[in-house]
Amino acid sequence: MSNLFNSKIRLTVGCAAILASSLTYGCSDTQAKNDQLATQTNSELLQPQASLVSMQTGNLPSAPLPKALIPQVTTTNLLEKQKIPTSSQNAASTNISYAVIDEWKNYKFSVKGNQVLSPGKLPTTKVNFNQADLLTTLINTRKYFQEHSSADPDVLRKGLLGTQGVSIEDVLKTLDFMIVTLQEDIANNQPTRLQDVNFINQNFRVIRWTAYNTQNPKQQQLRMTKYAVFTHPGSHTKTAKFNTPIYSLKTTTSTDKFYTRYTKQDVLSGIYEPGGKEYGKVQPLAYLTRTGLEEALMQGTVLINFIDGTKAFFNVDKNNGMSYIRGLKATAQKRYWYFKQVDAIKGYGYKIDAKISIKPGVTFAGDVLNIGLGRIVVLEHTKAGRKQLQMGVIADTGGAFLPNLYQLDFLAGIFQSQEEFGQYISKLPEYTNAYFLVKK
Repeated sequence: MSNLFNSKIRLTVGCAAILASSLTYGCSDTQAKNDQLATQTNSELLQPQASLVSMQTGNLPSAPLPKALIPQVTTTNLLEKQKIPTSSQNAASTNISYAVIDEWKNYKFSVKGNQVLSPGKLPTTKVNFNQADLLTTLINTRKYFQEHSSADPDVLRKGLLGTQGVSIEDVLKTLDFMIVTLQEDIANNQPTRLQDVNFINQNFRVIRWTAYNTQNPKQQQLRMTKYAVFTHPGSHTKTAKFNTPIYSLKTTTSTDKFYTRYTKQDVLSGIYEPGGKEYGKVQPLAYLTRTGLEEALMQGTVLINFIDGTKAFFNVDKNNGMSYIRGLKATAQKRYWYFKQVDAIKGYGYKIDAKISIKPGVTFAGDVLNIGLGRIVVLEHTKAGRKQLQMGVIADTGGAFLPNLYQLDFLAGIFQSQEEFGQYISKLPEYTNAYFLVKK
């Protein structure tokens, strides 16, 4: 909550726009939908049905963490609590059909597992990532399963990897194994074994991910778009320069869905400002330029440098329930997000106070409903004639990924401007080979 927007400003390097996740965006699904989803966890690999229904576990330090800080619930206990079938109950079959759903949990199309996934092997070269940042993001992601899977059954979906016999138990075991390995290697002040391809190929199933794009059937490689957190100047009060607000929904309005009646254009017309017909119903958090607002909406998180010398992160919280329209320019979109102040960059989470704290360079935003939260991905591309491998975890999502079986969005970092961002990502590939890692 990488939340991310499909219309995210991209430079000519080919970066596609996506909803940020956020960075990821908190869902405002009702408990009734949650209960319905819980019953769907075991049936998502069936043939099509008419209707199927992006920072908050704490900003953990980027230093070696003691085992006491690892989520103490065991994989077995979590699975028993959630009644999740284990991998022994799911024989791999690459010919299984998977029913793809959209963000409203409606069936979109079906795909055979072997059209997208196949056994693979990483090429022999070092795997790149920042050890401490990956450890922090893995711990926060694992903790989300522990603390929020009851309220957010979306994360218990096996997703497309279920066609390969990969269960939620396998996902959790993968996260646990990687956390322990990283902790041990960092504590011993040695390069982590997770950067050794031989170690990975010996200890993990490597599953090749071939892009599946219904709009472009010829696409084979995964598209890697990029998103970022931008710093913007702003003011706590409205000024001639900083005249575009970002708002927070008041807690007293949690059962009043008045905000779903208004488009972004309605909001910007001043309905919440003094004299507006809804004045007093929301809380202004800050005032930006219009450009600053659009980038905050597209990226999902913004770091505001206030003119009084203070600074703070703000992350998207709830939207007005209007769908994001791919291909429509940002200023014409009707979807509008309400924000909250947060303590770090935030990724996926079903509500603002549950979102995962994430780190740049090791976080991907992707299709959490159909691919899944916490899946470990390695991207492969060639630079100057040499193979390059980049590892990260899907810990964010956004509207551009619901559904999306052909793209990931890479959290590149915090940047002062689009120009700085563009220079950085110009060195990164637009299309890559992709692999999932699952602990054997």
